Amino acid sequence: MRSNIVSEAGLQTRLNQWWEGIPFVTSAIVVVCGIIYLVCLLVGYDSFVEVCFSPSAVVSHFQVYRIYTTVLFHGSILHVLFNMLALVPMGSDLERIMGSIRLLYIMILLATSNAIFHLLLALVAAYNPFLPFQYLMDQCSIGFSGILFSMIVIETSLSGVQSRSVFGLFNVPAKLYVWILLVVFQLLMPNVSLLGHLCGILSGCAYTFGLFNRLIPGTSFYSSIEESTWLSSFIRRPKFIMCTGGNTSGYIPTYTGQNPASSGLLSGNMWRNLSSWMPQRESSAQASQDSDRFPGRGRTLSSGLSQAASTPSDSSLQTRLLEDGNNLDRPSQPAVNNPVAPTRTQSNQGSVASDEEIQKLVAMGFDRTQVEVAIAAADRDLNVAVEILMSQQ
Repeated sequence: MRSNIVSEAGLQTRLNQWWEGIPFVTSAIVVVCGIIYLVCLLVGYDSFVEVCFSPSAVVSHFQVYRIYTTVLFHGSILHVLFNMLALVPMGSDLERIMGSIRLLYIMILLATSNAIFHLLLALVAAYNPFLPFQYLMDQCSIGFSGILFSMIVIETSLSGVQSRSVFGLFNVPAKLYVWILLVVFQLLMPNVSLLGHLCGILSGCAYTFGLFNRLIPGTSFYSSIEESTWLSSFIRRPKFIMCTGGNTSGYIPTYTGQNPASSGLLSGNMWRNLSSWMPQRESSAQASQDSDRFPGRGRTLSSGLSQAASTPSDSSLQTRLLEDGNNLDRPSQPAVNNPVAPTRTQSNQGSVASDEEIQKLVAMGFDRTQVEVAIAAADRDLNVAVEILMSQQ
């Protein structure tokens, strides 16, 4: 047999595979925004002043519908294309964690809070007695980028990375990443809405700090919606993700393996994702190696037990969660004739969660005891801990 057998996939096949991998709500938003822009383009509609978010229109005419129409309309083909390409990787990751209905609710909540912050800041800036900026009341903001900035903050908080790459050019601390993006966009494109992006960041910070916890319902709320008959046709779709642990393999990519500073959003990965759609040739050896890859890449659980990485299954995670929960409820007993016990004890001591990691998940509405147990079961991997917590709700 020939050892250099090549496999080739066409552009259409790669596009179909890419589209099928996008969850339901994320793909629905892409379709809706794309259709709205195409309809506006075909009928010649360009009076976006009627649908954009204008603080003066909301205050004087009480046109609250602008809060939601502003996120669906876009001013140009590059505007909608760039926003949707940024939404796909980040929205897909968050939807696999939260579930389809939960992510849709969070997006509506973020759109509402963005508009409220925008209105308050515009009023303060326009009517302050020291240095008023009256033009901010008449400024017209349009596009999905405000919610994208909120999602950047949430995704960065969940991923736990220490640094991120800006357009693949340079690395910045993760906490400053979204603020640097705000400045870079404002310098490169002065016509973008500074208040719209800034309020998106403020909404994302409010969510991660737990200020919206009282506004976020429990799992029973999402379950009741998923069980309704009018959603049955959508739930049966393979792209729909249940909120009650329907897809426990969802995770936020941290890229902590060989490239800890990379990011799926607004970095070099976006270009790599685009280039991956193009037809490529690969050898059979490389193809067989790629076929073994799985999103939940294995990690070495204990250096004393094994040096090779292994992929933990959902059942093993649940078993470890129960074991660690039982260990918290009963005092430890000295091991007798058990050579593995010292290694297990050493591993548990090394996986004690820090207060910062615990507070980060507690601020998202999880119980502190469950957070401690989940982090211990996940060996301080916040991504796996979030999966465990979401699946237990």
